[in-house]
Amino acid sequence: MRTVVIDGPGNIRVETRPDPALPGPDGVIVAVTAAGICGSDLHFYEGEYPLAESVALGHEAVGTVVEAGPQVSTVNVGDLVMVSSVAGCGACAGCATQDPVMCFSGLRIFGSGALGGAQADLLAVPAADFQVLKIPVGINTEQALLLTDNLATGWAAAQRADIPFGGTVAVFGLGAVGLCALRSAFMHGAATVFAVDKVDGRRQRAADWGATPVAPAAAEAILAATGGRGADSVIDAVATDASLTDALNAVRPGGTVSVVGVHDLKPFPLPALSCLMRSITLRMTTAPVQRTWPELIPLLQSGRLDVDGIFTTTLPLDEAAKGYATAGSRSGDDVKILLTP
Repeated sequence: MRTVVIDGPGNIRVETRPDPALPGPDGVIVAVTAAGICGSDLHFYEGEYPLAESVALGHEAVGTVVEAGPQVSTVNVGDLVMVSSVAGCGACAGCATQDPVMCFSGLRIFGSGALGGAQADLLAVPAADFQVLKIPVGINTEQALLLTDNLATGWAAAQRADIPFGGTVAVFGLGAVGLCALRSAFMHGAATVFAVDKVDGRRQRAADWGATPVAPAAAEAILAATGGRGADSVIDAVATDASLTDALNAVRPGGTVSVVGVHDLKPFPLPALSCLMRSITLRMTTAPVQRTWPELIPLLQSGRLDVDGIFTTTLPLDEAAKGYATAGSRSGDDVKILLTP
Protein backbone atom coordinates (compact mmCIF):
# COMPACT_ATOMS: atom_id res chain seq x y z
CA MET A 1 0.00 0.00 0.00
CA ARG A 2 0.98 3.66 -0.27
CA THR A 3 1.39 5.76 2.86
CA VAL A 4 2.57 9.31 3.54
CA VAL A 5 5.72 9.39 5.69
CA ILE A 6 8.04 12.01 7.09
CA ASP A 7 11.77 11.57 7.80
CA GLY A 8 12.59 15.10 8.95
CA PRO A 9 11.44 18.71 8.72
CA GLY A 10 9.74 19.32 5.38
CA ASN A 11 10.67 15.87 4.06
CA ILE A 12 7.34 14.37 3.00
CA ARG A 13 7.15 11.44 0.63
CA VAL A 14 4.69 8.69 -0.37
CA GLU A 15 6.18 5.29 0.39
CA THR A 16 5.06 1.77 -0.50
CA ARG A 17 4.79 -0.43 2.58
CA PRO A 18 3.24 -3.86 3.28
CA ASP A 19 -0.52 -3.90 3.78
CA PRO A 20 -1.45 -3.83 7.49
CA ALA A 21 -2.65 -6.98 9.23
CA LEU A 22 -5.92 -7.14 11.12
CA PRO A 23 -5.11 -5.74 14.61
CA GLY A 24 -6.79 -8.49 16.60
CA PRO A 25 -10.28 -10.01 16.61
CA ASP A 26 -11.88 -6.68 17.59
CA GLY A 27 -10.23 -4.68 14.80
CA VAL A 28 -10.93 -3.71 11.20
CA ILE A 29 -9.00 -2.74 8.10
CA VAL A 30 -10.31 0.40 6.40
CA ALA A 31 -9.63 1.27 2.76
CA VAL A 32 -9.18 5.02 3.10
CA THR A 33 -11.13 7.16 0.62
CA ALA A 34 -10.40 10.57 2.18
CA ALA A 35 -7.87 11.83 4.72
CA GLY A 36 -7.21 15.26 6.15
CA ILE A 37 -4.00 17.15 6.83
CA CYS A 38 -4.33 18.56 10.35
CA GLY A 39 -2.57 21.53 11.86
CA SER A 40 -1.02 19.20 14.42
CA ASP A 41 0.61 17.22 11.58
CA LEU A 42 2.59 20.38 10.87
CA HIS A 43 4.46 19.99 14.17
CA PHE A 44 6.27 17.04 12.56
CA TYR A 45 6.55 18.84 9.21
CA GLU A 46 8.06 21.97 10.76
CA GLY A 47 10.48 20.12 13.01
CA GLU A 48 8.91 20.93 16.37
CA TYR A 49 8.74 17.25 17.30
CA PRO A 50 11.99 15.28 16.89
CA LEU A 51 11.89 12.11 14.80
CA ALA A 52 14.03 9.09 15.71
CA GLU A 53 12.70 7.29 12.63
CA SER A 54 10.26 7.91 9.80
CA VAL A 55 6.63 8.27 10.85
CA ALA A 56 3.51 7.40 8.83
CA LEU A 57 1.36 10.51 9.08
CA GLY A 58 -2.32 11.32 9.39
CA HIS A 59 -5.07 10.81 11.96
CA GLU A 60 -8.23 11.84 10.07
CA ALA A 61 -9.76 9.12 7.89
CA VAL A 62 -12.96 8.16 6.13
CA GLY A 63 -13.14 4.90 4.20
CA THR A 64 -14.69 1.50 3.58
CA VAL A 65 -14.31 -1.51 5.86
CA VAL A 66 -12.59 -4.26 3.84
CA GLU A 67 -11.86 -6.70 6.68
CA ALA A 68 -13.37 -7.13 10.14
CA GLY A 69 -12.49 -9.35 13.08
CA PRO A 70 -15.03 -11.80 14.53
CA GLN A 71 -15.62 -9.68 17.65
CA VAL A 72 -16.64 -6.55 15.71
CA SER A 73 -20.39 -5.99 16.00
CA THR A 74 -21.14 -2.39 14.98
CA VAL A 75 -19.81 -2.30 11.41
CA ASN A 76 -19.54 -4.77 8.56
CA VAL A 77 -17.35 -5.25 5.52
CA GLY A 78 -18.52 -2.78 2.90
CA ASP A 79 -19.66 -0.10 5.36
CA LEU A 80 -18.47 3.47 4.79
CA VAL A 81 -17.07 4.63 8.12
CA MET A 82 -15.23 7.42 9.90
CA VAL A 83 -12.40 6.71 12.31
CA SER A 84 -11.78 8.63 15.52
CA SER A 85 -8.36 10.28 15.41
CA VAL A 86 -7.89 9.49 19.10
CA ALA A 87 -7.95 5.83 20.07
CA GLY A 88 -8.69 4.18 23.42
CA CYS A 89 -8.76 0.55 24.47
CA GLY A 90 -12.56 0.62 24.28
CA ALA A 91 -12.94 -1.67 27.28
CA CYS A 92 -12.09 0.33 30.42
CA ALA A 93 -14.24 2.57 32.62
CA GLY A 94 -12.61 5.62 31.06
CA CYS A 95 -13.61 4.56 27.55
CA ALA A 96 -17.11 3.83 28.86
CA THR A 97 -17.53 7.62 29.03
CA GLN A 98 -17.09 7.61 25.22
CA ASP A 99 -14.08 9.88 25.65
CA PRO A 100 -10.83 8.25 24.48
CA VAL A 101 -8.84 10.89 26.39
CA MET A 102 -10.07 9.16 29.57
CA CYS A 103 -8.71 5.72 28.57
CA PHE A 104 -6.98 4.14 31.57
CA SER A 105 -4.39 2.59 29.26
CA GLY A 106 -3.53 5.99 27.80
CA LEU A 107 -4.83 7.50 24.59
CA ARG A 108 -3.14 6.79 21.27
CA ILE A 109 -3.31 8.93 18.16
CA PHE A 110 -3.13 7.63 14.61
CA GLY A 111 -0.20 8.94 12.60
CA SER A 112 2.08 9.66 15.54
CA GLY A 113 4.07 6.43 15.64
CA ALA A 114 1.91 4.43 18.04
CA LEU A 115 -0.61 3.51 15.33
CA GLY A 116 -0.49 3.58 11.53
CA GLY A 117 -1.03 6.75 9.56
CA ALA A 118 -4.41 7.62 8.06
CA GLN A 119 -2.90 9.28 4.98
CA ALA A 120 -2.62 5.90 3.29
CA ASP A 121 -4.46 3.39 1.17
CA LEU A 122 -5.24 1.18 4.17
CA LEU A 123 -5.57 1.77 7.92
CA ALA A 124 -5.66 -0.87 10.67
CA VAL A 125 -8.03 0.14 13.48
CA PRO A 126 -8.06 -1.71 16.83
CA ALA A 127 -11.12 -1.84 19.11
CA ALA A 128 -13.29 -0.96 16.12
CA ASP A 129 -16.59 -0.91 17.99
CA PHE A 130 -15.20 2.03 19.99
CA GLN A 131 -13.09 3.75 17.32
CA VAL A 132 -15.24 3.47 14.18
CA LEU A 133 -18.70 4.71 13.27
CA LYS A 134 -20.72 3.97 10.17
CA ILE A 135 -21.31 7.32 8.48
CA PRO A 136 -24.92 8.32 9.11
CA VAL A 137 -27.35 9.33 6.39
CA GLY A 138 -27.03 13.01 5.57
CA ILE A 139 -23.36 13.34 6.55
CA ASN A 140 -21.03 14.05 3.62
CA THR A 141 -17.34 13.21 3.33
CA GLU A 142 -16.05 16.61 4.46
CA GLN A 143 -18.36 16.65 7.48
CA ALA A 144 -17.33 13.10 8.38
CA LEU A 145 -13.64 13.99 8.20
CA LEU A 146 -14.19 16.99 10.45
CA LEU A 147 -16.06 14.74 12.89
CA THR A 148 -12.93 12.56 13.22
CA ASP A 149 -10.99 15.42 14.82
CA ASN A 150 -11.28 19.15 14.04
CA LEU A 151 -15.00 19.66 14.65
CA ALA A 152 -14.96 17.44 17.73
CA THR A 153 -12.01 19.44 19.04
CA GLY A 154 -13.55 22.84 18.30
CA TRP A 155 -16.87 21.75 19.81
CA ALA A 156 -15.19 20.50 22.98
CA ALA A 157 -13.21 23.74 23.19
CA ALA A 158 -16.44 25.74 23.19
CA GLN A 159 -18.13 23.41 25.68
CA ARG A 160 -15.23 23.71 28.10
CA ALA A 161 -15.00 27.51 27.76
CA ASP A 162 -17.99 28.23 30.05
CA ILE A 163 -19.60 30.51 27.45
CA PRO A 164 -22.51 32.47 28.95
CA PHE A 165 -25.58 33.06 26.79
CA GLY A 166 -25.09 36.46 25.20
CA GLY A 167 -21.45 36.42 26.21
CA THR A 168 -18.22 37.44 24.53
CA VAL A 169 -15.73 34.88 23.23
CA ALA A 170 -12.29 35.25 21.66
CA VAL A 171 -10.94 32.50 19.39
CA PHE A 172 -7.19 32.50 18.80
CA GLY A 173 -6.13 30.80 15.56
CA LEU A 174 -8.38 30.44 12.52
CA GLY A 175 -7.25 27.18 11.04
CA ALA A 176 -9.74 24.34 10.80
CA VAL A 177 -9.99 23.79 14.57
CA GLY A 178 -10.32 27.51 15.27
CA LEU A 179 -13.02 27.94 12.64
CA CYS A 180 -14.90 24.96 14.05
CA ALA A 181 -14.54 26.46 17.54
CA LEU A 182 -15.82 29.80 16.25
CA ARG A 183 -18.97 28.25 14.83
CA SER A 184 -19.38 26.13 17.96
CA ALA A 185 -19.09 29.24 20.16
CA PHE A 186 -22.05 30.79 18.39
CA MET A 187 -23.98 27.53 18.84
CA HIS A 188 -23.23 27.69 22.58
CA GLY A 189 -24.81 31.12 22.92
CA ALA A 190 -22.04 33.65 22.28
CA ALA A 191 -23.30 37.00 21.05
CA THR A 192 -19.87 38.29 20.05
CA VAL A 193 -16.88 36.25 18.87
CA PHE A 194 -13.54 37.94 18.34
CA ALA A 195 -11.56 36.04 15.68
CA VAL A 196 -7.80 36.37 16.11
CA ASP A 197 -5.28 35.40 13.44
CA LYS A 198 -2.24 36.97 11.81
CA VAL A 199 -3.51 36.17 8.29
CA ASP A 200 -5.84 38.76 6.76
CA GLY A 201 -7.69 36.22 4.61
CA ARG A 202 -8.48 33.99 7.55
CA ARG A 203 -9.79 36.91 9.59
CA GLN A 204 -11.98 37.88 6.63
CA ARG A 205 -13.29 34.32 6.38
CA ALA A 206 -14.27 34.49 10.05
CA ALA A 207 -15.86 37.91 9.53
CA ASP A 208 -17.98 36.43 6.74
CA TRP A 209 -19.31 33.98 9.33
CA GLY A 210 -20.31 36.72 11.75
CA ALA A 211 -17.18 37.13 13.88
CA THR A 212 -15.30 40.33 14.72
CA PRO A 213 -11.79 40.10 13.23
CA VAL A 214 -8.79 41.03 15.40
CA ALA A 215 -5.10 40.88 14.55
CA PRO A 216 -2.50 39.67 17.09
CA ALA A 217 -1.50 40.79 19.65
CA ALA A 218 -5.17 40.83 20.50
CA ALA A 219 -5.50 41.33 24.24
CA GLU A 220 -5.34 45.13 24.12
CA ALA A 221 -7.92 45.33 21.31
CA ILE A 222 -10.29 42.91 23.07
CA LEU A 223 -10.00 44.80 26.34
CA ALA A 224 -10.73 48.07 24.52
CA ALA A 225 -13.75 46.55 22.74
CA THR A 226 -15.18 45.24 26.02
CA GLY A 227 -14.70 48.42 28.03
CA GLY A 228 -11.64 47.04 29.81
CA ARG A 229 -13.48 43.97 31.06
CA GLY A 230 -12.09 41.28 28.74
CA ALA A 231 -13.77 38.33 27.06
CA ASP A 232 -15.93 35.98 29.11
CA SER A 233 -14.28 33.01 27.42
CA VAL A 234 -11.15 32.54 25.33
CA ILE A 235 -10.43 29.56 23.09
CA ASP A 236 -6.80 29.06 22.08
CA ALA A 237 -6.48 26.83 19.02
CA VAL A 238 -2.79 27.71 18.54
CA ALA A 239 -1.08 27.23 21.93
CA THR A 240 2.19 28.99 21.28
CA ASP A 241 3.74 30.90 24.16
CA ALA A 242 2.58 34.14 22.51
CA SER A 243 -1.02 33.01 21.98
CA LEU A 244 -1.36 31.52 25.46
CA THR A 245 -0.04 34.72 27.04
CA ASP A 246 -2.38 36.83 24.91
CA ALA A 247 -5.31 34.57 25.78
CA LEU A 248 -4.68 34.87 29.52
CA ASN A 249 -4.41 38.64 29.21
CA ALA A 250 -7.60 38.90 27.12
CA VAL A 251 -9.94 36.98 29.43
CA ARG A 252 -11.96 38.81 32.09
CA PRO A 253 -11.51 38.19 35.82
CA GLY A 254 -13.35 34.98 36.63
CA GLY A 255 -13.33 33.92 32.97
CA THR A 256 -12.20 30.70 31.33
CA VAL A 257 -9.38 29.99 28.88
CA SER A 258 -10.00 26.77 26.94
CA VAL A 259 -6.91 25.44 25.16
CA VAL A 260 -7.04 22.87 22.36
CA GLY A 261 -4.00 24.01 20.39
CA VAL A 262 -0.98 21.71 20.46
CA HIS A 263 1.99 23.26 22.23
CA ASP A 264 5.61 22.40 21.46
CA LEU A 265 7.79 20.38 23.84
CA LYS A 266 9.12 23.36 25.79
CA PRO A 267 7.51 24.39 29.11
CA PHE A 268 5.16 27.37 29.02
CA PRO A 269 5.96 30.11 31.57
CA LEU A 270 2.49 30.30 33.16
CA PRO A 271 1.85 33.62 34.94
CA ALA A 272 0.41 31.72 37.88
CA LEU A 273 0.14 34.66 40.27
CA SER A 274 -1.85 36.76 37.81
CA CYS A 275 -4.17 33.83 37.07
CA LEU A 276 -4.63 33.25 40.79
CA MET A 277 -5.39 36.89 41.59
CA ARG A 278 -7.88 37.12 38.68
CA SER A 279 -9.52 33.73 39.42
CA ILE A 280 -8.90 32.40 35.90
CA THR A 281 -10.05 28.91 34.96
CA LEU A 282 -7.64 27.16 32.55
CA ARG A 283 -8.81 24.03 30.75
CA MET A 284 -6.85 21.96 28.24
CA THR A 285 -7.77 18.88 26.22
CA THR A 286 -7.29 17.04 23.00
CA ALA A 287 -10.30 15.77 21.06
CA PRO A 288 -12.91 13.71 22.99
CA VAL A 289 -14.10 12.54 19.57
CA GLN A 290 -16.58 9.76 20.23
CA ARG A 291 -18.31 11.68 23.02
CA THR A 292 -19.15 14.52 20.64
CA TRP A 293 -20.71 12.42 17.89
CA PRO A 294 -24.23 12.11 19.41
CA GLU A 295 -24.37 15.91 19.74
CA LEU A 296 -22.74 16.97 16.49
CA ILE A 297 -24.24 14.53 14.00
CA PRO A 298 -27.88 15.67 14.50
CA LEU A 299 -26.79 19.32 14.31
CA LEU A 300 -25.05 18.69 10.99
CA GLN A 301 -27.92 16.60 9.62
CA SER A 302 -30.45 19.30 10.47
CA GLY A 303 -28.33 22.09 9.01
CA ARG A 304 -28.23 23.93 12.35
CA LEU A 305 -24.43 23.64 12.37
CA ASP A 306 -22.65 24.63 9.16
CA VAL A 307 -19.02 23.65 8.48
CA ASP A 308 -18.95 24.37 4.77
CA GLY A 309 -15.89 26.22 3.52
CA ILE A 310 -13.36 24.75 5.94
CA PHE A 311 -11.90 22.32 3.40
CA THR A 312 -10.41 24.52 0.70
CA THR A 313 -8.11 22.18 -1.29
CA THR A 314 -8.36 18.57 -2.50
CA LEU A 315 -5.32 16.68 -3.79
CA PRO A 316 -4.53 13.04 -4.65
CA LEU A 317 -2.46 11.13 -2.10
CA ASP A 318 0.57 11.14 -4.39
CA GLU A 319 0.67 14.94 -4.10
CA ALA A 320 0.91 14.86 -0.30
CA ALA A 321 4.14 16.89 -0.33
CA LYS A 322 2.32 19.68 -2.16
CA GLY A 323 -0.52 19.40 0.34
CA TYR A 324 1.82 19.82 3.29
CA ALA A 325 3.55 22.77 1.67
CA THR A 326 0.15 24.34 1.07
CA ALA A 327 -0.97 23.72 4.66
CA GLY A 328 2.34 25.02 5.97
CA SER A 329 1.95 28.29 4.08
CA ARG A 330 -1.06 29.15 6.30
CA SER A 331 -2.44 31.41 3.61
CA GLY A 332 -5.81 33.08 3.64
CA ASP A 333 -6.95 31.00 0.68
CA ASP A 334 -5.91 27.57 1.96
CA VAL A 335 -7.26 26.38 5.31
CA LYS A 336 -7.80 22.62 5.27
CA ILE A 337 -6.34 20.07 2.81
CA LEU A 338 -8.14 16.84 1.84
CA LEU A 339 -6.12 13.94 0.39
CA THR A 340 -7.77 11.25 -1.73
CA PRO A 341 -5.97 7.87 -1.85
